[in-house]
Amino acid sequence: MRRRPRIGLALGAGGARGFAHIGVLQVLEEIGVPIDMIAGSSMGSLIGAFYCTGMETRYMETLAINLKRRHWIDFSVVPKMGFVNGARIMEMVRFLTKDQNIEDLPIPFAVVATDVQKGERVVYREGAVHQAVRGSISIPGIFMPHRYQGRMLIDGGVVDRVPINVVREMGADLVIAVDVGLYDRETEVKSIFDVIFQSIEIMEREILRTRILNADVIVRPDVGHISSTAFTNIEEAIACGRQAAERVAELILKTIAEWQEGECADGIEA
Repeated sequence: MRRRPRIGLALGAGGARGFAHIGVLQVLEEIGVPIDMIAGSSMGSLIGAFYCTGMETRYMETLAINLKRRHWIDFSVVPKMGFVNGARIMEMVRFLTKDQNIEDLPIPFAVVATDVQKGERVVYREGAVHQAVRGSISIPGIFMPHRYQGRMLIDGGVVDRVPINVVREMGADLVIAVDVGLYDRETEVKSIFDVIFQSIEIMEREILRTRILNADVIVRPDVGHISSTAFTNIEEAIACGRQAAERVAELILKTIAEWQEGECADGIEA
């Protein structure tokens, strides 16, 4: 029997657009592509955490659609470093991930955050899932920075929007990257939250364009028309993720087959 490649998934940042990750995961399951490891930034870390702890994608979708802002938003009384305190969403993540540590998850997982004081990327492969995810989703100006293990953490997408190299470092033979932030549409800006989100996304996109993307397959859901801040188009975002994954499904299967053929040509079999 030919050895199959170890397949890693890099889930990118993107606010509410990141719900498209759920649709991508659903299609990968349907076409029989196993996920051996995941690295996530910001919203990608949240979805990745749920998947790596064993949450079914159909439950993930139901949860996302029915979750209301009041369940996870807790505004700061005096917003010195962010409008949202973040304690409520951290407790929700702790509960939904069963208070597990990253190193104990059934699927290897990495969370990417940014140390705002040192100005460097932080990759968590150990420690409490909910603590690392809380740091990774700390959108500057909106969420209060999160203090964890002696660091002040903000959004992972600030330094690594789609953590492809992290998945490579975890040992993946093939990497499937999901980028929900690269699009060419104008975005309607209506509030201070939109200004903050849009400013960060412009910066992240420009950083990403200057890097060599070494993923084997890149999935780009068409979610440019969906606001990063409005958690009201969740079903549509998930559907966009499904459509994007379906468009590259044959390419993914072909890439896996070609990798296996290359292994056999080199005389490596299990």
